Amino acid sequence: MAHPTKYIFVTGGVVSSLGKGLAAASLGTLLEHRGLDVLIQKFDPYLNVDPGTMSPFQHGEVYVLADGAETDLDLGHYERFTNCECSRLNNLTSGQVFENVIRNERKGKYLGKTVQFIPHCTDEIKERIRQVTLASDADVIITEIGGTTGDIEGHLFLEALRQFSLEVGRDNVCFIHVTLLPFIAAAGEIKTKPTQQSVAKLREIGIQPDIIVCRTEHDLDEDNRAKIAMFCNVEAKNVVAFRDVAHTIYECPLDLRRDKLDRLVSDRLGLESETPDLEQWRHFVDRVINPTHEVRIAVVGKYIELQDAYKSIYESLVHAGAQHDTRVNIIRVDAEKIEEEGPANQLKDIDGILIPGGFGDRGTEGKIIAAKFARENKIPYFGICLGMQIATIEFARNVCELSDANSTEFDKDTTHPVISLQEEQQGVKDMGATMRLGASDSKVFPGTKAHELYGSELITERHRHRYEFNPAYREQIETAGLKISSVSADQGLVEIVEIPDHPFYIGAQFHPEFQSRPNNPHPIFAGFVKAALEQAQK
Repeated sequence: MAHPTKYIFVTGGVVSSLGKGLAAASLGTLLEHRGLDVLIQKFDPYLNVDPGTMSPFQHGEVYVLADGAETDLDLGHYERFTNCECSRLNNLTSGQVFENVIRNERKGKYLGKTVQFIPHCTDEIKERIRQVTLASDADVIITEIGGTTGDIEGHLFLEALRQFSLEVGRDNVCFIHVTLLPFIAAAGEIKTKPTQQSVAKLREIGIQPDIIVCRTEHDLDEDNRAKIAMFCNVEAKNVVAFRDVAHTIYECPLDLRRDKLDRLVSDRLGLESETPDLEQWRHFVDRVINPTHEVRIAVVGKYIELQDAYKSIYESLVHAGAQHDTRVNIIRVDAEKIEEEGPANQLKDIDGILIPGGFGDRGTEGKIIAAKFARENKIPYFGICLGMQIATIEFARNVCELSDANSTEFDKDTTHPVISLQEEQQGVKDMGATMRLGASDSKVFPGTKAHELYGSELITERHRHRYEFNPAYREQIETAGLKISSVSADQGLVEIVEIPDHPFYIGAQFHPEFQSRPNNPHPIFAGFVKAALEQAQK
């Protein structure tokens, strides 16, 4: 007889940015390697309906799912670390909860009752867990709760989880609490008090964690393990160290395996599963840590100082590098610095140039200069979304001699709008969830570099943009040498441009970084890193 769905809830305490998402994703990796089907979701307590309108300075990158949902970057970790494909059901925010409750109240669905946080908002949260359960065949559903225990905005979610655990039976639920164990250098010791107080706050709400995962710079000795166990009311073996990894986040599952986190969870939930075979994962990690070759790839952007603004791109370069036994040294280049200083100094000794997506005109002229530098000096170039548009603008200006060619996003009065607003975007006033979003099919033309990379004439990629290649300039630009190698299957919108007589010069209107995986790098990223390696070996 099949067992009921099991639920794991991952909460966090002490401080934010502890790595709850990586802990959840790593646990998912371990459970999958035990032969279990896993699905992971994220509950975010902020009032935004989704992160789509948030600045990268606030939230890092927006990760786009196949169904077009704009979500938290942790869902990128979930899809990269496991085989699950997430949907809009996998990311819930307070904004969505309140929006749904108010909509139901306006429709009279509460039959005249006073609408309250409890039970109406908590019921909405529990209903999302049920929807995900019904929509999947997962053995285990892992739910990460954003924010820090004790924050007022997260209280509703924790109360909903408390109620849910009683409704489905406590034997079907495992609570994991991720906390910080700070090392006080002056005292020369790890302090457990923040963890004790965080767990106490969780227990006040009515949740007793089953497992405590301690984020630490140092190993966790048995005295501290026993101390945490005693004051937090858990068994000592259920206090798990989550150590800072030395080289790559893909070491995290291997680190958590040291304390047998997956076995503790399996025992707690009564799951019969095999000891995980992590040999293939270890092999991938070894290729990342100990490669034979090295390349230097410049990522030219406007949010370059932010670690998480281009998270999926950085990870995709790691995946591609591992395939080619190559360490990708990412050189972060501020596009505005190129405007000020020119490309020679900023792009010195670079083996490849990548321009990522973005919005707004800040830094765009620096990106155009970088694209020209790559084209003229035969340096491998990869433009993503805005990076593809930048390549088109640069080519139109400097090869087609349309000197003021531009995007109407940056110059509404340009006489040569080689990039323009999509027809269906005309008149759109709301900012949230109104772009071209999610996966769609495209045709790839035989005889092109894109077709060589994909090995297919039909591809599916994820999009997030408002502006497109203007078809009025297609013939003129193609005749001059910037070839269109892919168009959308439904409307014929330009998806990929390339220069045939260049070592590697490709611009993609979509976001390939959202489909790259550790042991299955995206073909364009793989081709780009290979070209950069050939450039380095010259």
